[in-house]
Amino acid sequence: MPERGEPVVVELGAGTGPFTAEIQRRLGGRGRHLAVEIDPLLAQRLRHRHPEAEVIQRDAVHLRHLLDERGIESADVVVSGLPWALFPSATQHQLMNAAAAVLAPAGAFTAFTYLHAVPLTPARRFRELLANRFEEVVPSRTIWRNTPPAFVLHARRPRP
Repeated sequence: MPERGEPVVVELGAGTGPFTAEIQRRLGGRGRHLAVEIDPLLAQRLRHRHPEAEVIQRDAVHLRHLLDERGIESADVVVSGLPWALFPSATQHQLMNAAAAVLAPAGAFTAFTYLHAVPLTPARRFRELLANRFEEVVPSRTIWRNTPPAFVLHARRPRP
């Protein structure tokens, strides 16, 4: 998360809002935070719990259009809580293309994933997709206190 300025942060799959709350805390009233959630009930709950976030109830594959509607040229950060290891190849590609297309040249993409999913074919495919779409992909340390254990993939500088 940029520490200065007015960053645009896009959250994919905001769900029940744990990342939403942390993004809001880190922004501290700066910039814009778009929380994209496809489920109408979850989107409604997010709007109630986090009125400072712009909650958008739509499919994240339409990300470019969602930003255009709001007059936003690019995002500084895309944070994903989407279950990438559960998606078929075509869906992974659509979502990754959508996310990479809206990132600023120095933008960052961050995805939370679970350790038990690492050997699964869709999870391996997702990591390969990240490596192909970004100049740098760095995994965090394993977060053992999370149930189940998890880690974060940080991808920087989207390839054209």
